[in-house]
Amino acid sequence: MIEDLLPDSVVAVEIHGQAEAENITLYPEEAALVAQSVAKRRREFALVRSCARRAMEKLGVPPQPVLPGERGAPQWPAGLTGSMTHCDGYCAAALVRAADLTSLGIDAEPHGPLPDGVLDSVSLPGERIRLRHLAESHPGIHWDRLLFSAKESVYKAWFPLTGTWLDFAEADIEILVDQGEFPRGRLRAELLVPGPVLAGQRRGVFEGRWTVRDGLVATSVVVPHA
Repeated sequence: MIEDLLPDSVVAVEIHGQAEAENITLYPEEAALVAQSVAKRRREFALVRSCARRAMEKLGVPPQPVLPGERGAPQWPAGLTGSMTHCDGYCAAALVRAADLTSLGIDAEPHGPLPDGVLDSVSLPGERIRLRHLAESHPGIHWDRLLFSAKESVYKAWFPLTGTWLDFAEADIEILVDQGEFPRGRLRAELLVPGPVLAGQRRGVFEGRWTVRDGLVATSVVVPHA
């Protein structure tokens, strides 16, 4: 599912369903991070790192620990960049050589409405207007959840480039529907704060893709080289 939203240079590995994590071996430094966590947290932590290490192998990189850095962002082996996501019944990791992409972000969420009050706190007035239009023309999709997922993907692509927080209100996201391929489409995120400077050029827009499948909403954002 995630791989379909990403360029061919990206390797994605995902696990659907309630997979078992008991046979996944964590590195000691990883295990120490979740030793006091509840079982659900330990399980998701192990499964998504299993995905990441399988992606490393596909890129010819020896498997190694994936430790959280600043604000929890995963620290990848030298020469790689990537993103991870997990929710109930699903986890995925996407990795790419840094020579092929500057940054990327992925996110998956259950395909259901956001809890009451959440949309107003994570969206801009213009975004909510566009969501209403999408709901009228394409019912059956929880567009509020899709917008939330898109914001998460934008942040995951943004943070490795800047090392700074990006508030929900600092990116204005337009969700575009691909004709003939519904339910899937594209994302366009206009940054409302100064974007990262890459190869001497300031990036003010991030772009990505979305899909709704198998009870999930999935989004991706990629930042190509200049």
